[in-house]
Amino acid sequence: MNLSFIEILKVIFLGIVEGITEWLPISSTGHMLLVDEFLQLNASDSFKEMFFIIIQLGAILAVVVLYWNRMFPFQFKDKAKPVIRKDIFSLWFKVVVACIPGAAVTILFDDYIEAHLHTPVVIAIALIFYGVAFILIENWNKTREPKIKTLADISYQTAFMIGLFQVLSIIPGTSRSGATIIGGLIIGVSRVAVAEFTFYLAVPVMLGMSLLKLVKFGFAFTGAELVILGVGTVVAFLVSIVVIRFLMSYIRKHDFKVFGWYRIVLGALVLVYFAFR
Repeated sequence: MNLSFIEILKVIFLGIVEGITEWLPISSTGHMLLVDEFLQLNASDSFKEMFFIIIQLGAILAVVVLYWNRMFPFQFKDKAKPVIRKDIFSLWFKVVVACIPGAAVTILFDDYIEAHLHTPVVIAIALIFYGVAFILIENWNKTREPKIKTLADISYQTAFMIGLFQVLSIIPGTSRSGATIIGGLIIGVSRVAVAEFTFYLAVPVMLGMSLLKLVKFGFAFTGAELVILGVGTVVAFLVSIVVIRFLMSYIRKHDFKVFGWYRIVLGALVLVYFAFR
């Protein structure tokens, strides 16, 4: 791989796109594939597929850094034995339950999806479809009070149902966070609670996907490839810190409809562009 200044700029831009789109419900994979249509990274297709997944580790690290005190199930006080935080353990067990449907479907169909559905048209249709879904669901929720208002209120059954919705995100352009948020809103989870649950759910899911890609690609990287992966991951981490804080502040006062409209507009533009290209 050619490690030129231009390639580094491309990687920085891709890291910015990943950091923004991973946590907003607008599809990071869809955006990365679309950006690559216009901003070709000078690398093999197999490396690019792996790169788009691996830099998500930066986004995961941002969640861990921001939510560490609420994620770590042990509490240390002075030199005493660590105190087990049962509520955190319970939450992680719910996250594991939510991961089961998506993990099963990904293992079975990941290769097929990559081979047949990673196309601009599929991405555009998914962007539009779930954009409309966000608007309709938020309009419906205007007359409803959320039944589940905090993370602690999420039951194992609710976690599994959210996990079923996450399966939808295997289609490029859907958005993993978008699918889980839509599922949570339909079930009756508050915006803040479902967004936070999505953050927790992202940790094992994205770690698993990264490991799967590494196993498929192999661990033999050139020096240039390691630099590319490192730069993209660091940029994704820094941008994710800002975006996560913004999102949580935003949804405490607003709904998700603005993201629905964005998806519709972007999807329509993509369809028009590729129809007349």
